Amino acid sequence: MTFPVNKGFVKILKVSDGSMTFLSTGSLRVSLASLETGKIIAENVSRPAKFTMHPDGSATLHGRGHGLSILGPADAARFGLPSVAVVAGAGTVEIAPDGTFTSVSLHGHVLVDVCAALS
Repeated sequence: MTFPVNKGFVKILKVSDGSMTFLSTGSLRVSLASLETGKIIAENVSRPAKFTMHPDGSATLHGRGHGLSILGPADAARFGLPSVAVVAGAGTVEIAPDGTFTSVSLHGHVLVDVCAALS
C-alpha cells in the first residue's frame, strides 16, 4: 500500500510522428506499508522521468535518480530485480504494445528491497 505526497509536475508533448511524451519532475515521497506486519517505510522516489507512448502502442520509460520499481514476480526474476524496490541511477523500461515488459535495465543499484524491508 502506498500513500503519496506528490509535488510533481508533468509536461505533455505531442511529437510529429504521433508519439506522446510525458516529462515528469518535482518531488514524490511515498509511504509503503505491509498489511501483514504493520511495518511502514517512507521513501523519496523523486525520479525525473521521460515516458513516451509510441504510435504502435509500445512505450519507453527513461528515468534517473531515486525511483520506485514495481514488477510482477515473473518479470522480477527475468530481469534480476526485486518485485518492489527503491532504486537509484539511470533506468530504462521498454514495453510492448500488449503491455509486456520487453526490456528493463538499471545502471545503478537497488537501495531498498521493499518486500524484504517490510517482512
